[in-house]
Amino acid sequence: MKRISILGAIAGDIIGSKFEFIRPRMKEYDFDMFDNQHMTFTDDTVCTIAIADWILHDKKLLVENLVKLMQQWCRKYTGRGYGGRFYGWIYEDNPQPYNSWGNGSAMRVSPCGFAFDNLEKTLQVAKISAEFSHNHIKGIKGAQATAAAIFLARTGKTKQEIKDYITDNFAYDLNHTCEELKPTYRFHSSCQKTVPESIIAFFDSKNYEDAIRLTISLGGDTDTMGAITGPIAAAFYKEMPDNIYDFALSKLPEDMKEIISEFDNKFLK
Repeated sequence: MKRISILGAIAGDIIGSKFEFIRPRMKEYDFDMFDNQHMTFTDDTVCTIAIADWILHDKKLLVENLVKLMQQWCRKYTGRGYGGRFYGWIYEDNPQPYNSWGNGSAMRVSPCGFAFDNLEKTLQVAKISAEFSHNHIKGIKGAQATAAAIFLARTGKTKQEIKDYITDNFAYDLNHTCEELKPTYRFHSSCQKTVPESIIAFFDSKNYEDAIRLTISLGGDTDTMGAITGPIAAAFYKEMPDNIYDFALSKLPEDMKEIISEFDNKFLK
């Protein structure tokens, strides 16, 4: 078992990528987690790496530097499933927020949950990481709720304490189980209909692998839900099976591996 931080999000993205466009949505729990042919990293991973790079190398955490890095990484790794509005944003000379409430703000936020020593700073930086594109209140809320769950999980809070905090501060309905959700849950691209379900999958889980299987088997936005559930589970359980760790790394280019290694060396304690 290996300790992990943002690779928890990236592995969830990679494993979920195979099921992103399956119709009807796959609802099975016992799926193959190691399909080398059909699983790859998506925009979720590229954006996560960009935010990790920013946190590592911009001491002032200026939004203009995050924008430059985000465009740089996304232009380098094209064709990774970027949403239409965000794809246009990537190539703008003067990119501006476009009031998105989509779940892209939550799938990329995991570095914010691992990097800081207090919750106030975590929420502040998560907000910055969302609002350069996803500046709708629901987009910001999705990023902050995900980052808060990661922070609380890695600092020793119980699942009940995490649930209480997220419910009280973000008004998400977390009073369901995956078993209850699965029959009627469908693909959604919003934070409002993705983040709560992804967090519930973590609550229902026994370990990292179980969390990923549960969130993907709900049949939603599978790669993004993997990238939301994954880092919360990684923060809470503090380990990932070696075979998942090795598989995820094997799908990444060297420059991404370098950012992950640098991030873990600095922030894993």
